Amino acid sequence: MRGFVIAISFLTRIPVPARVHTDRDIALGVPWFPVVGALIGVLCALIYGAALSEFPPFLSATLALTAGVLLTGAFHEDGLADTFDAFAGGWTKEERMRILKDPTHGTYGVLALALSAMLRAAAITTFTFPIALAVLPAAHAVSRSASVALLGTMRPAGEGLGASYGAAVTSRRAAVGVVIGLLIGAAGLGVWLLPVVGVVSLCTWVVGRWSLAKIGGISGDALGATQQITEIAVLAVAVAMV
Repeated sequence: MRGFVIAISFLTRIPVPARVHTDRDIALGVPWFPVVGALIGVLCALIYGAALSEFPPFLSATLALTAGVLLTGAFHEDGLADTFDAFAGGWTKEERMRILKDPTHGTYGVLALALSAMLRAAAITTFTFPIALAVLPAAHAVSRSASVALLGTMRPAGEGLGASYGAAVTSRRAAVGVVIGLLIGAAGLGVWLLPVVGVVSLCTWVVGRWSLAKIGGISGDALGATQQITEIAVLAVAVAMV
């Protein structure tokens, strides 16, 4: 269970006894990333359902997304913004790496954040509470397993957080994380997991190739972008399912 506690500490703002000290600590928590994601999805779904009793769907969906952002400290959203700023705005690898380390966000990053929030909120508004309770945990789990898949198949780039703990993640741990994410996805989506896997795999491959072409490998920010993009993909398939 130490890996589970480490995953909570790393992916959320929830205070837990375990402290993440080394890259090996984070690597130990990687198989649990989809589980933590599923729990975040459950919380967002519960808040959405509670809000629906008093507010219209779009406001309820926005409140649910806000809860998720507060719980994670906008961890993945920050990666999405940094990735789009660097990959779309940088002309050389050196410049892109410099942008990835810059804590401020530019036009591309802000637009990516806005579009991500809008797309996710718009998708959630189409769900009833029971559907949201099935779909949101699956979306959060599968999207984090997509990031784990990149960790296990691509070489790290640079010297950031993602590069350092990515180098400590074994293929076995990454595979376990992917399988756990798919099992959670199957529990929530049933047979619709099949098209979800296809769409998510394509999105993950595109982000991975993009990152390889731009910086020569995968970064922690690109992993965050992968989570955001694939979460949107899962929600989009769920909207079609509904």
